[in-house]
Amino acid sequence: MNEVIANLSSSFRYEDIFDIAIVAFIIYRLLLFIHGTRAVQMLIGLGVLVAGYFISNRMELFTTHWLFSNFFDYFVFILIVLFQDDLRRVLTKIGKNPFLLASDSESQLEMVDEVANAATKLARDKIGALIVLELETGLKNFVDTGSKIDAKVRAEILYSIFLTKSPLHDGAVILNGDRLVAAGCFLPLSKNPDIDPQLGTRHRAAIGLTEETDAVVVLVSEEAHAVHLVQSGKIIKNLTEIQLRDHLAAILNIDLPQDSMGKRLKSTFSIFKKRGDSDS
Repeated sequence: MNEVIANLSSSFRYEDIFDIAIVAFIIYRLLLFIHGTRAVQMLIGLGVLVAGYFISNRMELFTTHWLFSNFFDYFVFILIVLFQDDLRRVLTKIGKNPFLLASDSESQLEMVDEVANAATKLARDKIGALIVLELETGLKNFVDTGSKIDAKVRAEILYSIFLTKSPLHDGAVILNGDRLVAAGCFLPLSKNPDIDPQLGTRHRAAIGLTEETDAVVVLVSEEAHAVHLVQSGKIIKNLTEIQLRDHLAAILNIDLPQDSMGKRLKSTFSIFKKRGDSDS
């Protein structure tokens, strides 16, 4: 054992550490990129096939092993066909940033701006909406209840979805990172008996989802034409566009640009004032 360790230490170079770090970083970024997408399920399926290949070889199941061997002869082409959309997105990001360092915070900040802008316009026009931001807990069960979209988050798209003439307006949209995953999704209603009975179905759905998961919901009330934020079953009411933006940025741990410090301080003060009035 000592000889093995000695041989490894003698042959190990500083370049090897750098090499391992690069590979680990690439794998980490790719896992972040496919997190919450259908690529995860396809990778699991491929993993099962790989396991079947080695098990059939070990157990000398010749016919089964032959079948798996022929399958993996075309493995590269199968990967390209299965992951063509995801590969296109990865290559696009690499084209924008050769080191695959396209800042998540930048895309997240852009998403926050689009959501805040859409919610404000919806409230102004008295259009109700539920915009769900997926965090750590997967929301696939709820995504499957709606219509898959997979589009870049844009205020115009969010606004058009919740127009009363839209076939997807009756439900929630679910966002994963800077992607609009699905619309027309049904959320679980809260069973908390202490909820204000005056709250409608949309409010109960937002509270119910945040009680079961760590998701955050931007709730637009058509009756009050106001924007609320729901997290962990609690509602922060009557937020302005700046206030909503700041809250979402804090939840997502995004560093906001210091472009409107005065407005931000004023926004924070008004929030505390409202809380103080409600407590009294």
